[in-house]
Order: sequence, then C-alpha cells, then structure tokens
Amino acid sequence: MKILFILELYYPNIGGIEKLFKSLAETLAGQGHEVTVITTRFRKDLPLRESLNGVKIKRLKFSSRFMFTFFGVFSMLKEARHCDIIHTTSYNAAFPARVAGWISRKKVIITFHEVWGKLWFRLPFIHSVSKSLFYLYEQFILRLGFYRYVAVSDYTRQCLLRSGIKNTRIVRIYNGLDYSAYEPGAFAPPENFVFTYFGRLGISKGLDLILDASAAFLKDHPEAQLKLIIPRTPARLFNKIKNLLKNLPEGRYTLLHHLNETDLRHQLQHSSCIMIPSYSEGFCFAAAESIAMGIPLISSGKGALKEVVSGKHIVMESQDSKGLSDALEKACRNEWIDMPVKEFPFEDTLAEYTRLYE
Repeated sequence: MKILFILELYYPNIGGIEKLFKSLAETLAGQGHEVTVITTRFRKDLPLRESLNGVKIKRLKFSSRFMFTFFGVFSMLKEARHCDIIHTTSYNAAFPARVAGWISRKKVIITFHEVWGKLWFRLPFIHSVSKSLFYLYEQFILRLGFYRYVAVSDYTRQCLLRSGIKNTRIVRIYNGLDYSAYEPGAFAPPENFVFTYFGRLGISKGLDLILDASAAFLKDHPEAQLKLIIPRTPARLFNKIKNLLKNLPEGRYTLLHHLNETDLRHQLQHSSCIMIPSYSEGFCFAAAESIAMGIPLISSGKGALKEVVSGKHIVMESQDSKGLSDALEKACRNEWIDMPVKEFPFEDTLAEYTRLYE
C-alpha cells in the first residue's frame, strides 16, 4: 500500500501529534508499505528531502503554516497521483490535503485531535480577530467532505457529531503509546515540592492559569519550585510567557527547552506532579505519558481528560487560577484520587488505522 501523509509538522518537531504520526509512519514502512510524508520545513537546517527509518520525508520551503495551507497543494499533487490513500490532520494541512485528494481522485482521511467550536472565543493569548478567523477556518475544514474523520477520543467524536459530521463517517481511534519505553518505577520526587508543566505552547493549555496560580502559591510555599519545559516557538507566545514569569518570585522557577527524550523523562520523574490545566484536550499525550511513568497529575478534567486520566490525580474544581491553586494545595498534602491505570497501547492504534486504510 502507498500511503501519503500530509502534515503541518513532523519530526524533529516534538509534540503529541508528531509522536503519533512518526510512530505510525515508521511502523507502516517497516511492514513493507510505501510511506511518504509531506510537511513544512519549519527549521532552515532541515533537509528538503530525507529518508528516515524507511519513511520518505519531503519538506516544502514554507516555514509559515499559512503558506503551506494555501500554496502547498501544488507540490502535493505529484505524490497524491501515485498514492493509494491520503492521511492528514487538523488544522493547517487539512485544506491542501483535501484539494490534492479531490484533484487526484484519492480518498482522504483526516485525524481530528480537537474541535473547539465556540471555545475559540474564550481562549487567552489571542486577539479577537484571530479568534474569529480560526473559528471560521475550523468550520470550513469540518465541511470539506473527508472520506473518514478519525476522532482520537470519544469526546472528540461527540464534538464532530455536534458539528454535523455523520456518524457513519467517524471512526474513534485512540492515540497510542509504546509502553515498553516507560519506567513507572523510576518516579523519584524531590524533597521540596516541584510542580511541572511540559508540552507545546498552545493557547488552550492553561498556561495563563499556571502563571497566575504560581505567583501566589510560591509566595505561600517558600520551598516550592515551578518547572516549565516548553519550546521557544511560537516566538510571540513564548515572549508573552517570559514577560509573565517576571511576576513570580525570583529564582523560584526553572525554564527548560527542547530536551531529548532521556533528559525530558529525567526532569519529569524528578517532579512532584505534572499540571494539565487545559481548557480542552482531544486526547493529551502529556497525560498518558505521565501516567505511564507513575507521576501524579493535576488535571482540569476538560475534554478527553476524563477518558485518559487515571492513576494518582487531582481534578481542578474550577477552570481558573484559584482552581489550580487549590489543586496544588491538595497535591502538597498528598490528597490524591487513586484509580486503576488506563493504558492506550500503540499496537491497538496501529491495528485500527491499518483496518481503516484497507
């Protein structure tokens, strides 16, 4: 089978979506399928053409995701004509992938990680005009008529149904983890209380709540430390975060960037807990990975977090900085909810995607 992935971002960009598609593409290539990825060249040092673990990667000369959206289709058509199926994802890759599929008469599958709808208008770090444009673009790609819409959770599936997608076109496939890569027994919290956030800089991730809650919490707990493990991109949002960090007590936070997998896991395992105060989550790799390592979680409980979160955790009682502060206080007192751990094996994810392709 010849499978063409059209993705806004791919490895070496680090994120849950990239982990899913890297694992999927490389495993399929290892099984003898011909796999090609078309993506952005988000860093100038990346080669335009590369073969990685059996996957052919073609990076277009667009660092801007918007240029990729509206002009990338011309470069995608050549590959689309020779593939059996096209697989894309929300958001920016969806439109050119659908156009390439329409012109080449190939079926296009889209994996929807989240559908925000009116939530766009309640999110921080983004001005009102952008909120309206992103909302309209989301509504637009929902109506492009993809062959199948993959929902990464039951929550996302319900969001797709509410958006008017027919039930017969939706397939729920949870994102999967390779659990052999995690060591639950390696969790070694420090003596002082260290509360950590790791992940991409997303406007839905509750970073505004983390910074507001941390300012008061750190003053009340002189031994506590905030740890942020975030990328430096997008630069505009990163600069906003840096400015807000000035409101925290000096020397009471650690800021880390672009860690490799080994160093990242070391930092996480030497934290007291992980915070996920998101306004919404379609699945949340950060939650699933933390649970796999046996690290307690503070969760907003929003979106698919109710499906994914298990093990030791605390659910915020309100989606604001007070709700997060109260949860941190409970974490300090070890007042965790403890429930059986849920697992989402990558083998199941792969099997379901393979059936869908066939």
